[in-house]
Amino acid sequence: MDYQDPNIAAIYDLANPMAQDAEFYLSLAAQESCNVLDLGCGTGTLCCALAERGHRVIGVEPSMAMLAVARSKPFAERVEWVQSSAQAYRSQRQFELIVMTGHVFQVFLTDAEVLAALETMRRHLAEHGRIAFESRNRQMSWVGKWNAKSRMLSGGQISETLTVTGVAEEFISFRTLYRTPDGILTTSSTLRFPSREHIEALIGHSGLAIRETFGDWNASPFDPTRSPEMIFIVEGAKNE
Repeated sequence: MDYQDPNIAAIYDLANPMAQDAEFYLSLAAQESCNVLDLGCGTGTLCCALAERGHRVIGVEPSMAMLAVARSKPFAERVEWVQSSAQAYRSQRQFELIVMTGHVFQVFLTDAEVLAALETMRRHLAEHGRIAFESRNRQMSWVGKWNAKSRMLSGGQISETLTVTGVAEEFISFRTLYRTPDGILTTSSTLRFPSREHIEALIGHSGLAIRETFGDWNASPFDPTRSPEMIFIVEGAKNE
């Protein structure tokens, strides 16, 4: 989606309130203060929640409009905000926890983009640290769930309608239309739905190793025919 548009960025939190996925990622952070890197942090909801709990957080996001929303939130002053893509981000710091949430992983449409993001994670991962990210299970009927889906936001002041515009192999393209009191906003997106096996191969190629794979935010085991999510918990390879 075109989150460079401040009007679209302003609606993001209405369409994506803090939910079970954020609680899952919060639970991965140690009880004591630790270094956390959030790649593709969006409007910073998770970053600010982590900072509120005393963690040292860097939020990385390519959209200035999204970062502007993030900087306006409570506890935002405790977070270091960086405008960068996940692939390009570089720091001297190491992190005990690296996360990529909100299905950001699926905006990477090529293996080269995925490998570059995984390399960022690998080089910034502290010893004994963990990486966590998710991708939707391609075996679910996402086109059926999404096409012509509508809902009301902000107490009925804004309507959101999603329309699938294209399906090709691993890719689904869709258009989102928002009707607001001030007019109509539209944005388009294409997401990739790689298989579990392909993601696992890319993780291994990156010098990382899978610790666990969950199928939903309740930490249930992954079931290839029933689980909506593929949630990967990743660590450095043992020979690193």
